[in-house]
Amino acid sequence: MIKHIVMWKVRGSTAEEESEGVRCIRAAFDGLVGVIPGLLAPEIGADVSRIDYACDVVLYTEFESREALDAYSTHPAHLKVKRKLAGVRIARHQVDYVVD
Repeated sequence: MIKHIVMWKVRGSTAEEESEGVRCIRAAFDGLVGVIPGLLAPEIGADVSRIDYACDVVLYTEFESREALDAYSTHPAHLKVKRKLAGVRIARHQVDYVVD
C-alpha cells in the first residue's frame, strides 16, 4: 500500500473565501470515490487551528500500489479535478510513502 498526502493553502482574503476554497476541494475529490481503480480511503480535512503557517486543507488517500498511484496521477477524472482547482490553491505540498 502507498499513502498519498497533499496539503494546500487556498486563495482568499477572508475566512469565508478560504472556506469556499476548502468546500470546492472537498467536492472535487468526493467525486473521485469509486471512479479511479486502486484509490482507497480518500479523506479531506479542513484545518481548524487557524495558525498562520498551517495549510488550509489536507487530502489523505491510500492506494493499493505504486502503480495505482501512478495511474491516478494521469487518470482523466483526476486531471479534471486538477484543472478545476488550479485557481483555488496558492500553495501545495505532497508526501507519498510506502506502507509495508
